[in-house]
Amino acid sequence: MRKAEIKRKTKETSVAISLNLDGSGSSEIDTPFGMLTHMLEQIAKHAVMDLSVKVTGDIETGSHHVVEDTAIVLGGCIDKALGDRSGIERMADSTVPLDEALSRVVLDLGGRGYHSIDISPSNQIGDFPTDMARHFFETLAVESRMAIHIKVLSGKNEHHVIESVFKAFAKTFKKAMRVDKNLDGSIPSTKDTLS
Repeated sequence: MRKAEIKRKTKETSVAISLNLDGSGSSEIDTPFGMLTHMLEQIAKHAVMDLSVKVTGDIETGSHHVVEDTAIVLGGCIDKALGDRSGIERMADSTVPLDEALSRVVLDLGGRGYHSIDISPSNQIGDFPTDMARHFFETLAVESRMAIHIKVLSGKNEHHVIESVFKAFAKTFKKAMRVDKNLDGSIPSTKDTLS
């Protein structure tokens, strides 16, 4: 089973995350920000992985520390759970609608962190500044050692836009991390390594 658990405590936040990439889509998410909690639930459900997240932090300074540190720990868990990444599909893409919003995500779990993210909303959804969605994926890309390309193709409602991005990420990650039995456990690279 591809599982990982990481706890990280700083003067600004306390983050504990455990995941099972080969789970059933169950989640227990507890963060100070309702939108962040909701989006992490989307990742678990649509990537069909089990995810437990407990985050506390200095919310009086805004959402930045909590969102960034959550992405740091989640990225570390993903990297750890993927191991040497042998036998995985590695690359995938998905385009996902949510009403008028449409988002495309392309991933490469190739062992190098890179991000090209086009998310333009800049308002608040409750207590969550929507530009933090962009920063979440920037941080996740680096910490999980994956290339993430995100393009919002259309959308007016900011909640719909952000949720379609997270769902597209989850669907794409599900495909990219899938074990291909035809690879017989080999590394999906001509270099024979994804490091």
